[in-house]
Amino acid sequence: MKSKNLPDPRNPFVEVEIRSDHNMNGGFDSPHSSRPGDPGFLKSKSSDKDFEFNMVPYVSHGETEGSGLSGAVFNLATTVIGAGLMALPATMKVMGIILGTIMIVVMGLVAEVSVELLVRYLVESKSTTYGEVVQNALGKQAKIFSEICIILNNAGVLVVYLIILGDVMSGSLHHSGLFDQWWGHGFWDHRKLLILLVLIIFLAPLCALDRIDSLTITSAASVVLAVIFIVVAIIVALIRLLKGTLNAPRWTPDLSSTKAIMDLLVVIPIMTNAYISHFNVPTIYNELEGKSPEKMNQVGRISTVLCIFLYASTAISGYLLFGEDTESDVLTNFDKDLGVPYSTALNYFVRISYLIHLILVFPVIHFSLRQTVDTLLFEGSPPLTESRKRCLALTGGLLLILYLGSTTIPNIWTAFKFIGATTAVSLGFTFPSLIALRLSKQGTSLSPAEKLLCLSMLIFAVTVSIVGVIGGYEKFGGRDVRDPLLNVPWYWRPDYPRNDPCWTPLDDKNCSVAEHVLNPDRGIESSSHLQSAPSGSSSYYYCNK
Repeated sequence: MKSKNLPDPRNPFVEVEIRSDHNMNGGFDSPHSSRPGDPGFLKSKSSDKDFEFNMVPYVSHGETEGSGLSGAVFNLATTVIGAGLMALPATMKVMGIILGTIMIVVMGLVAEVSVELLVRYLVESKSTTYGEVVQNALGKQAKIFSEICIILNNAGVLVVYLIILGDVMSGSLHHSGLFDQWWGHGFWDHRKLLILLVLIIFLAPLCALDRIDSLTITSAASVVLAVIFIVVAIIVALIRLLKGTLNAPRWTPDLSSTKAIMDLLVVIPIMTNAYISHFNVPTIYNELEGKSPEKMNQVGRISTVLCIFLYASTAISGYLLFGEDTESDVLTNFDKDLGVPYSTALNYFVRISYLIHLILVFPVIHFSLRQTVDTLLFEGSPPLTESRKRCLALTGGLLLILYLGSTTIPNIWTAFKFIGATTAVSLGFTFPSLIALRLSKQGTSLSPAEKLLCLSMLIFAVTVSIVGVIGGYEKFGGRDVRDPLLNVPWYWRPDYPRNDPCWTPLDDKNCSVAEHVLNPDRGIESSSHLQSAPSGSSSYYYCNK
């Protein structure tokens, strides 16, 4: 009988895996690990002790192959692409096509640099989660704060997803839902019921998976659906361009007034929030087959190029298609006639595909949320992959909280902007720059260009937080009863008679009356009292009827 301490010559699996791991990590010590033209992002070095740390987890999980390059790209891209995709066309209305496109590209490149810095010091500090690398660099309290940021950010984003799912299926005050258009109004299009059914039938089984590489297929499908939406938007925009029915777009931002400048500041957090995926980077790296910083950087760069293309295409085509009527969730524009053949079928197709897209994206974001909550509440416990009961209990509890949030929060876009200005910018830019600046003193040092870039990211993050919060407060906490991004009333009723003589222009004399009617805390029973201008101009009319 063979001793248990001796390797079985018929099963060289562990030996092969150790050799493979040595090869893949050998690049740290290799002088060829940095390529010409790469500004130091691939110069990570590792001692023998680092190598042993990187090798052990890989051998201990040798029964799973992990996620390949394409799977990791889809998982990371799915984390990035979400509800923010549909908000970008409206940002073009504020920024203009030129500045908006530049911002999309620049924000993507900066986010990619911060991801590479995070990966470098994640490996050097032997961390396995976002919170761990923060703790190694900034201490225990900073780790707790970062985990709270992840929880608030991801929970807020998932609540937004559920609310949009409800809007698509049952409708809202701004547009008709699919169920209402198909079968009319009834119990079957009740918002809370539909969200609950989707949660139980579709989301719960996907969220119950305990490994993120299990979501590779759903991630790939969600990206494909996003591409399909973009193709449809581009084709419709081209058809209308050939017909000459497109309105002249805004090329540059309007800086002629204080209000226009404040509108510009409000949309900046949406741009920053669009590329935040850093909280899932450690998990994707740990489950990457043949993992190395170089390979993870390749994943990040491919994902960034893909997301920049998708974002720019969506923003430009969506804005060209709807012009000044572009709403903050461009999906709501697809309940109207597009001015092309088969418009009704295209409207249904776009909304249904986006519904499926959100369902497939949801579990990827939920995975990071569940992992962070588990780390915060059950520190020192075995991983969730070894405790199925704890995994299911956390999944059920989080889904219940998210469902309650989606049925009680009245305005998703106000929360979305504040998330982008606070937790999202902290996770994507503040923490990675602080981690690099602190750990560079202990491990691989930063080049002067990298150090300047980290300081610039830190200043940018603080600036975005300040202007985003102040801008959001000025627009949503003041007396302006309109959505500054949509330039339409909060509550309006499109079927209200346009020739009704009761209409009165909304000005300083009756603004307080209109605010009283529009107060969300009073419910929506008074929403029929307000109607957009009959002429379709930017004026607002209040009807006290």
